[in-house]
Amino acid sequence: MISRTVHMGFTLVELLVTLSVASILLTMAVPNYRVFVQDNLLITQVNSFLSAMMLAKNEAIKRSGFATICPSTNGTSCAGGTVWSNGWIVFADVDGDGAVDAGEEIIHVGSALSGGNTLTSNGVRTRVTFAASGFSIGFFATFSLCDNRGTSASRALVLNNQGRLRTEVGTGAC
Repeated sequence: MISRTVHMGFTLVELLVTLSVASILLTMAVPNYRVFVQDNLLITQVNSFLSAMMLAKNEAIKRSGFATICPSTNGTSCAGGTVWSNGWIVFADVDGDGAVDAGEEIIHVGSALSGGNTLTSNGVRTRVTFAASGFSIGFFATFSLCDNRGTSASRALVLNNQGRLRTEVGTGAC
């Protein structure tokens, strides 16, 4: 009886060709994946802020009073600036003064943005207060969400006096 030994494996040439093809595919896929991840982060963050704005509007309507959203660094009071990147709060603003007073309920606390992204408002918008009608009386604004790619990849959230919100791509002020 003759015994045959069969050795299974790859030759050096086969291994080099496989590694070459894999490296070419990776060099084409990695940059696109990075853009995909950055775009998804911006979309997630603008949707989170949009949801907080809609919550403030809905709470004002539901409570038949005022509800305010403002930037906050501690989750209990308004920071007073136009930079919203460090977080925000939504609260039932009983007296409509735009400040968290004793007895006013904090409804939602938004966390700081990740990825080094920035969220700022145009002008001097340190808060947005919604009335019982859902209108943001005198609080029309554009909020710009930007990352390190600049204006072309930015997201803008535009609020008009009637309390309507819309998003735009590539129009933020970065």
